[in-house]
Amino acid sequence: MSRFTDALIVSPLADGKTWVLIQPFGYEVGDLGTGDVVDVEVGFMTDFASIPRCFWLFLPRWGKYGNAAVIHDWLYWSQGRSRTEADTIMFEAMGILDVPSWQRYPIYWAVRYFGFMAWARNQWDRKAGFDRVFRDKKVKAKRYSERLGMLHRMMKHYFEKKQ
Repeated sequence: MSRFTDALIVSPLADGKTWVLIQPFGYEVGDLGTGDVVDVEVGFMTDFASIPRCFWLFLPRWGKYGNAAVIHDWLYWSQGRSRTEADTIMFEAMGILDVPSWQRYPIYWAVRYFGFMAWARNQWDRKAGFDRVFRDKKVKAKRYSERLGMLHRMMKHYFEKKQ
């Protein structure tokens, strides 16, 4: 059975919605001992679960599924695996965390249907030179992520293609 390799230790940024990994963190996919491990880089910025505000009463941005959301964010950023595989790994990880089915399935189907936007945004961010990993490892509470919002990034991408 799968497992998380370490405890998740993060620190918030000043924007109030972005957190940064302070210690190594990972997830072993599938059966133990397979060697298929997702390692998230120290300094990686996550927003946990990107759940629209109108659903926060039932599915807050942070919940029992938080560790799985960080792994999923990393897989969507690094894109070393397919989107389908990333979504499946998140679903498996939520099972390891004993996330109730009434939360696990809606989260999974939401990323299956709407995750293409986050996947594309990460591609556009990388193309624009933005990195979701603080390479200097100097995370301070007053620091902001500097990541453009989804709508802003989409508009920039659209207008860059038009030129």
